[in-house]
Amino acid sequence: MRKVRIPPKGWQPDFEQLKKVLEKKVPDRPVLFEFYMNDNVYNELDVEPFEHPDERVKNIVNYARIFEALGYDYCCTAVSPYWFPRGHIDKESSISLNDGVVITDRASFEAYPWDDPDNYDMDYLDEVEKHLPKGMKLVVSGNNGVLENVIGLVGYENLCMMLYDDPDLVQDIFTKIGSGLVRYYEKCLPYNVVGAILSNDDWGFNTQTMLSTEDLHKYVFPWQKQMCDLAHKYGKFALLHSCGNYDAIIDDIIDYMKFDGRHSYEDKIVPVEQAYEDYNRRIAVLGGIDINYMVTKSEQEIFDRAKALLAQTKDRGGYALGTGNSVPAYIPNSHYYALLKAAFYDTLEDYEKEYPQD
Repeated sequence: MRKVRIPPKGWQPDFEQLKKVLEKKVPDRPVLFEFYMNDNVYNELDVEPFEHPDERVKNIVNYARIFEALGYDYCCTAVSPYWFPRGHIDKESSISLNDGVVITDRASFEAYPWDDPDNYDMDYLDEVEKHLPKGMKLVVSGNNGVLENVIGLVGYENLCMMLYDDPDLVQDIFTKIGSGLVRYYEKCLPYNVVGAILSNDDWGFNTQTMLSTEDLHKYVFPWQKQMCDLAHKYGKFALLHSCGNYDAIIDDIIDYMKFDGRHSYEDKIVPVEQAYEDYNRRIAVLGGIDINYMVTKSEQEIFDRAKALLAQTKDRGGYALGTGNSVPAYIPNSHYYALLKAAFYDTLEDYEKEYPQD
């Protein structure tokens, strides 16, 4: 099987290019951004395995080499197993927001086995820095965000009812989860290898937010603001990966929480081309080519749309190319690669000249 590598021979990561995007400046070359990919992609790449006695170091460096082989200037990853365990979830092609419920009342809240972010040492990140591809830094994600974890433990419908039946319990659940995630990010930000944090927390459906804006302001946004403030305190960046309609909360994202960049766009909500025109001077726009588009269109159509996006943003800054959400396994690898190739090659044929078939 042909092993895949996307950037031209000799290319190296340069986190300074992503930094320019997040500062809403013009990078020296096109920049890519993605939250995560999938095993179909990982297993096809031309990557030399890295060995290390510390499994944590080994896993992150190997993951970073995957990002390098695809043309990214960073590696997006969680850095500890800090987590909020849930009950059984019937997971197939999709999941219910009401599965896995473990907290239903005060007693189950008190009995829940809360993890502690201080249980996990972060000093191994200094060793990661020694072995990361030259020029690369980490973008640290969490194991889901504030609202997602609350919904995971309580259930979406249950949460909606609990907001009316027991708001004090709701507050305590959000405080426990929010404060834990803030501490998780606080522990990793001092390390030089960390260039940014990413809060991955879905807040909306296609037409509206999942909770009222008042409830988001009360229970969710203060914790997100603390995360952003911490990142900026350390001279680093705070990114948001959040699906759904953001029209009612975009000013909060930019002006209150002060995220530096936002990721996750859908054509049926707001096409990324329009989102860039609306907000590019206020917040970096990351990714955006709709997942459905990535599945249903041809490689050439994906390449052409990506090229048009890069032309639209080239001299204005504040944009990194990528999908609208992530790269799930149902996106054909060749479609995903066509998107990436737009950042490095004038035509799809030019890639074949760089890496000819055997």
